[in-house]
Amino acid sequence: MRSLVTAFRACRSRSFTVLALESSADDTCAAVVTSSRQILSNIVVKQLRLHEVFGGIHPTVAIEAHQRNMPGAVRRALDHANLTMQDIDGVAFTRGPGIGGCLSVGSNAAKTLAAALNKPLVGVHHMQAHALTPLLTTPIDQLPEFPFLTLLISGGHTLLLLATSKTEFRMLATTADESIGRSFDKVARLLGLDWGTKGLGATLEEFCRKDIADLPDVGPFSVPMPGKLAFSYSCLHSSIERYIASAKTPLTESHKVALARAFQDAAARQLCAKLVLGLKQLSMKDIKPKHVVVSGGVASNSFLRARLREALDEYSPDEKVGLVFPPPELCTDNAAMIGWASMHRFLMGDYDDYTIDLRAKWDIREIPNLKGCLQNSNTSIGK
Repeated sequence: MRSLVTAFRACRSRSFTVLALESSADDTCAAVVTSSRQILSNIVVKQLRLHEVFGGIHPTVAIEAHQRNMPGAVRRALDHANLTMQDIDGVAFTRGPGIGGCLSVGSNAAKTLAAALNKPLVGVHHMQAHALTPLLTTPIDQLPEFPFLTLLISGGHTLLLLATSKTEFRMLATTADESIGRSFDKVARLLGLDWGTKGLGATLEEFCRKDIADLPDVGPFSVPMPGKLAFSYSCLHSSIERYIASAKTPLTESHKVALARAFQDAAARQLCAKLVLGLKQLSMKDIKPKHVVVSGGVASNSFLRARLREALDEYSPDEKVGLVFPPPELCTDNAAMIGWASMHRFLMGDYDDYTIDLRAKWDIREIPNLKGCLQNSNTSIGK
C-alpha cells in the first residue's frame, strides 16, 4: 500500500481533488473541489421544514437528519463530479465551530472515509472557510489582496476581521450579544413571517420588497455604541419587540412592512458604521486594505450589499475600496468552501490525524499559522 506521502507526490503533477463535508448546523453538505479553482459538485440538503415547528434549529432533529442525509450527499457529490473515491486525493470536513453533535456527523464520515481508503485528512475552521470563499469564486484579475477586511455575517457570527493571510485573522469587532442573522430570524418571527424555502432572514428581505403604497411612518432605529468597534443586534431586535408590544391594535400588513424596512435599514446602518470605523482606525495605523470581503449567510442579502457599497464609496470616493462577495448560493453553509479552505494544507502535505477532535467553540484567531502556506499569494494554487 503506497503511503500518503507517495500519494501526495503523485498528484502534484495535476490538480489536487478534495471531497469536503460540512454539517455544522442544519445543512448537510458535500462537495468536490480542485486546486485549479473548480467546483465539480456542491450538494446542499436543507432541513428548514424539520425545524420550523421549533422556531429554530433543534440539535437532536438536526443530528438525526444529518445521519440520514450524509451518505446520500456524498454519493451525489461524487456522481455530479463524475468521480469515484479513487479519484479523490484528500478528504476535508468542518472541525468547528458549530453544534457539537452536528459536527460529529461530518467528522465521523470524513475520518472513516479517509482512514478506510488511506486518504489524507484536513479539519477546517468554518468561519475561515467563509472568509476564503472569494479566493475560489472571484476572477483571477479581481482577487482580494492581503491584507483585506472581512465581514463575516451569519446566524451564528457577526465579525469584522483583518485577514493578513489564509490563516491569520486579527479581530477588530464582534457582537456583544446576538448575531445579525439571529436578529433577522427573531424579527421575522415577531412579524409572523413564514420560513419559506430559504429561511426567515431571506423571507424578511423579500417581505421588505412588497409594493405597498402609503406605508405608516416608522422612525429610524439608532446605531448602538457609536464610535465603538463592537456590534449589538440584541438591542435592535428588542427595539422592534417593544414597538410591537406598545401597539394599541394588531399591526396591519403595511405597518409590518414599514417596521421590517426600518429594521433592515438599521441593521445595514450598523454594519456600515462599524465597517467604516474599522477602516478609519486601520488607516490611522497606516493599514489601508484595498478590499472588503463579505461572507456568511446574511451576505446574500441584496439590500445590505447595496448599502455597504454606498458606505465604502462615501468613505473613499477617490480611491475605490473593492467590495467582494461570494455568489449568493455560496454565502450560506456549503462544503465547497470547506474544500477550498483545506487546499493550502493539502498542497503543503500538512494533514490531520484520523483521531483529530472537534472544536464546537473555536476562535478564528486560534487557527495554526502555517509557515510557507502561500500566505500572501493571490494566484491560483495548483493551477
